[in-house]
Amino acid sequence: MMPPDPTLYAIPLYLLGIAIEAWALRSGTDPTHGYERRDTVASLAMGLGSLLPVSVINVAIFYLANTLWPYRLVDLGTGPLGWAVAMISWDFAYYWQHRTDHEVRLFWACHVNHHSSERYHLVTALRQSWTPWTGVIFYPPLVLIGVQPWMVIVAWGLNLIYQFWVHTEVIGRMPGWFEYVFNTPSHHRVHHGSNPQYLDRNYGGILIVWDRLFGTFAPEVEPVVYGLTKNIRTFNPVRIAFHEYAATWADLRAARSLGERLGVVFRRPGWGS
Repeated sequence: MMPPDPTLYAIPLYLLGIAIEAWALRSGTDPTHGYERRDTVASLAMGLGSLLPVSVINVAIFYLANTLWPYRLVDLGTGPLGWAVAMISWDFAYYWQHRTDHEVRLFWACHVNHHSSERYHLVTALRQSWTPWTGVIFYPPLVLIGVQPWMVIVAWGLNLIYQFWVHTEVIGRMPGWFEYVFNTPSHHRVHHGSNPQYLDRNYGGILIVWDRLFGTFAPEVEPVVYGLTKNIRTFNPVRIAFHEYAATWADLRAARSLGERLGVVFRRPGWGS
């Protein structure tokens, strides 16, 4: 049976966090920071619009995980070891999914909307993809090391809940040991930056140690400019969700060879431009 999605139970926590953050930002004087009505509505619309496709992808992941489960090396069970492996392995897989989402244009097309806001606050965390299909590639194989299929789905939800609170400017730096191990608002602000030194950095979900290990870590050293390197200047959720697919298709039609077409789809965003 498909397990319940933990993020649904976290909705009251999301609403409380947004209310507290909005109250904390109420006296801000910088017009480029904090909440802006059209941007906030667009992010909320993206979040609501993602519910159905995310549910479909979760079902697909659960089905594939169950299909692979008979080929597992071991069964780690549902005790502390099983949960530790579930959470750490899911976060490790998320790092590589997230990195691939940034480094392969076809994958970027399904993730770019999360970076499209020029604001950064807790509602930005809800600006989720309407085409989150890359999850079916990275997460079902976790069952092969002994993570039970339903735990893969729950680990997904718990990881997403953790990532909610890092989308804020209200929190500065955490204690040094925490900043070294875990993803924090400071680290994730860098990830959402369009500053040249911040591009394609800090992919971690819960743990930032993956970025330190694989050379993609960058500290927050200057004010972050949020958004894309070429902002799309729209609050229309349909355009936000699909603009990169449309741009990729246009570039495919303009490509003059098979090599160029493959580059448009599978190389980094902006390749050949």
